[in-house]
Amino acid sequence: MAELVVVGFENPTDADRVLTELTRLQKEYLIDLEDAVVAIRSPDGSVRIKQSVNLVSLGAASGGLRGALWGSLIGLLFLNPLAGFAIGGAVGAGSGALSGNMIDYGINDDFIRSIGDTLKPETSALFLLIRKSQPEKVMAELSGFKGRVIRSSLSPEQEAKLQAALSRAHPPSPSDGLEAAGEMAPPVS
Repeated sequence: MAELVVVGFENPTDADRVLTELTRLQKEYLIDLEDAVVAIRSPDGSVRIKQSVNLVSLGAASGGLRGALWGSLIGLLFLNPLAGFAIGGAVGAGSGALSGNMIDYGINDDFIRSIGDTLKPETSALFLLIRKSQPEKVMAELSGFKGRVIRSSLSPEQEAKLQAALSRAHPPSPSDGLEAAGEMAPPVS
């Protein structure tokens, strides 16, 4: 069963940065995300939602492949498989893009908007639907980000551990960025 976690951040860029880090951790098989969404509240109060999965292009690609396959098979019946392939692919891609635009995959958009509306201006939130993870390793990797748990479906003990890790996090100092870029920090006299 997937776990839902919503973490709020005090600036509009941290949610994106954490999602980038989680994507890297996913490639290392430390976390398996089913869905991830960033909500950013702008100074004027509007909420911008950034989905991590582009459903329109995903629907167009899968619909195009299915349409091309069925078009080829039908084209074989009429002795013109290439025309069936082309027509079926075009129709399939169009219908797949349309269905991808209408489908709500993963985290409910209305839920995201309702939480996003409660954010203060110039803040952000990260919505995660997690299939499985190695919590200790993931929290250690995200120790540089400070946030607060807004909602979760975690057990009370797991949520307390996550909140404690987010509360004691310290933002990276400017010298950390220099050393990470391969430069030496200036000597202190």
